[in-house]
Amino acid sequence: MSVIENRQFPRLKPPKTVLAAWRSGMQRDVSYVESIGLGGLFLRTKKKVAIRSLVQILLDMPLGQVRGRGVVRRHQDHYGIAVQFIAMDPEDRGRLVRQLRELSPSEA
Repeated sequence: MSVIENRQFPRLKPPKTVLAAWRSGMQRDVSYVESIGLGGLFLRTKKKVAIRSLVQILLDMPLGQVRGRGVVRRHQDHYGIAVQFIAMDPEDRGRLVRQLRELSPSEA
């Protein structure tokens, strides 16, 4: 059975050094970023976060920090959560775009 991708933006695999500090309600964690794109990211965490929960995110990327807010769209028990970006300052968005361009294989 194949899965239909509904993503507006492609996801890329970042370097293993890319971490995200995040907070949702009273939960806080620092997680590895499994995949990332302009529309959102997947965070590796064993914490369970309810779907539609708001999440504040601070990404530590090679080109600088990126802050944003998102909403949990899906979760996999004991593995991680998929977060869709819903708000980000223009400066942070610019850093994210530059970082993704650097990671993109089509730019090589």
